[in-house]
Amino acid sequence: MNTSSTSPWSCGASRSGPFPKRSLEIGAIVVSFIYVWPVAVAYVAWKIAGYPALDRMREFARSGSWSFASGEGQSRFARAFETAKESGVYRATTGNWAFEEYRKAELDRLEARRRALQEESRAFAEFVEELKRAKDREQFDAFMAKRRSEGGGPTIEA
Repeated sequence: MNTSSTSPWSCGASRSGPFPKRSLEIGAIVVSFIYVWPVAVAYVAWKIAGYPALDRMREFARSGSWSFASGEGQSRFARAFETAKESGVYRATTGNWAFEEYRKAELDRLEARRRALQEESRAFAEFVEELKRAKDREQFDAFMAKRRSEGGGPTIEA
């Protein structure tokens, strides 16, 4: 009678030893959670993500989001919106002409509002930059006036 088993959980010797690799991996994760939990958390996250390539992980660390060739510089929401728009999600018809007209008008209004908000954001950024320049100029002028009044440092006469 043959009592040997081919099961990886059997106590008999196998190619991978008395324990399968999976149980060793789980044991290592448990031990690492006890002693070096940040490493264990990172490993589990990497495992859940499906072992992404290291260059993709570096890109994620650099940009804060997974980058795709067509969506460089866009947020995930903007890329999803553009994908849905291109795939025809917004073009699906309900069969009601009045509703379709209303929906088209609302989408056009929202798109115009989005462009207006983008323009306002750009204008505000320029305004803040101009304020910073003015404040820097004021501080520099005050420094130079104080320095000239104290007679400190060389001055260049033209």
